[in-house]
Amino acid sequence: MKAGRRYPDGERASRPLLETGSGSRPGAFGPREWLLLTGIALIWGSSFLFIDLGLEALEPGVIALARVTLGVMALALVPAARRPVPRQDRPRVAFLGVIWAGLPMLLFPVAQQWIDSSVAGMLNGAVPLAGAAWAVLLGRPLLRVHLVGLLVGFAGVLAIFWPQLDGSRATTVGASLVVLAVLLYGLAVNLAVPLQQRYGALPVLVRAQLAALVLLAPFGLWSLPRSRFELGPVLALLPLGVLGTGVAFMWMTILVGRVGGPRGSVAAYFIPVVAIALGFVVLDERVVPGALAGTVLVAAGAWLASRPER
Repeated sequence: MKAGRRYPDGERASRPLLETGSGSRPGAFGPREWLLLTGIALIWGSSFLFIDLGLEALEPGVIALARVTLGVMALALVPAARRPVPRQDRPRVAFLGVIWAGLPMLLFPVAQQWIDSSVAGMLNGAVPLAGAAWAVLLGRPLLRVHLVGLLVGFAGVLAIFWPQLDGSRATTVGASLVVLAVLLYGLAVNLAVPLQQRYGALPVLVRAQLAALVLLAPFGLWSLPRSRFELGPVLALLPLGVLGTGVAFMWMTILVGRVGGPRGSVAAYFIPVVAIALGFVVLDERVVPGALAGTVLVAAGAWLASRPER
């Protein structure tokens, strides 16, 4: 949907709350886009493991509140984050915070009480498909090559996670909560596009995460007495918050502003690839053939999604 026209006094015509747009760089991904995508995948690839570690002593509400608090603090240290956002777009920024850094941050740790991180990771791989569906609903249909790329990439995610699902712990409640979070993520990557293009990533994200903080504070404080202090779980919150909720969200906002929501969200396809690589290098875990085949599919899908829009 196009941005409203500008009036002589600088105010914009009324825009819909659910607004998306095309990326500012419709061409094929360049080095900067691939670098952003790689950084996002490297940080978020370890998030599910840190959540599992945090759940050993902390309630889901505490984890969600702590990681958003740390993310806001990290982003607010950058002077550019304090640039103003006009009043007419503040409700959109607040709504973005609720669906991107608010509800999903709570839904994932709650869901992982009933499902394994492998199940959560596999379902999270559907974020690009959710982003594509929302883009179509909001008036931005995808090229066929991009849609094929998203489908091929998701097939790769399924191939990676399928061997891990044997004997995994999963319930309908846990899976449904992750699916809801995925749908919210898919909408968020579309809504972030025009906001990032107008104001930049940092001013938008700091205000969005402050709105998420207001939402999460009651849940976090209410569940704090049922948590216990243990050094390992508490330290796990630092990378979750500073890197996962701060740096990676900033990079993702920049990426979707440049290439659009559905194309930018293909970073989610590389999250399981990073998790498997970390397991192989750090934990000496065995890599099954299906994971290798899935990695090839993920790379192929990402390459197809990175093709020019014109």
